[in-house]
Amino acid sequence: MKHAATLSETHIKIIFFALLIGVLGGIHLLIPDFYRTVWDLSVSGNLDGTIEYLRSFGVWAVVVSMIIDIVINIVGFLPSIFISAANGVLFGIAAGTVISWLAETIGVVISFFFMRTLFRHKAKELIEKSRMLSKLDEYSTLKSMAVARALPYSPNGLITALGALSSISYRDYILGTLIGKLPSVAVEVVVGHDVVMLEDNAGRLTVLIVIVVIVYGGLWYWNRRQKAKKVLEQLKRNMEKK
Repeated sequence: MKHAATLSETHIKIIFFALLIGVLGGIHLLIPDFYRTVWDLSVSGNLDGTIEYLRSFGVWAVVVSMIIDIVINIVGFLPSIFISAANGVLFGIAAGTVISWLAETIGVVISFFFMRTLFRHKAKELIEKSRMLSKLDEYSTLKSMAVARALPYSPNGLITALGALSSISYRDYILGTLIGKLPSVAVEVVVGHDVVMLEDNAGRLTVLIVIVVIVYGGLWYWNRRQKAKKVLEQLKRNMEKK
């Protein structure tokens, strides 16, 4: 039975990879310059160019935007800020947030699957370079993943690698990502939208930045206090044993 389950899991992975490669290949056939354009826009951070590129697809702009966002988050090291801002400008803050939230979540879930299944060594190298290998256990629960994903402009690739090498389950990773991505993406969309339309939204942008600094600064301070408390409790327990 165990062998059959393992075989079934292997078949599912093969089918998944085949479908993904088929979809990515199909995109290239339909839009030959798609990947080169996405690379250029991502590396340059050309927001105006991104908006015009999406507009050129007319009613398919939402679909193309989601595909771009998914591909960027699968890759892991390309910034997605420009596409979040473009979504806010093109589709409005509410719709832009939902589009970016779903697309980023799908992208990092696929990336997580790749890293855990095929590229564990590369994931470990990425973590070692960032000197965060010792923090793997901190990314092994739904709560910790949600908190990590809730930080705006956080390094998606690094967090995905940490999750892939930790003991977190697929279920907890997906739920934690869904929960955490919503506030972080919302902030990125609103900030991008308001920066582009600064004359009309300078006041709201200022208030949002202040709120974000206070909230996330408070979370950072609380987290440090909790860690310090755990260290003191451990020291106390060690002293009592002696």
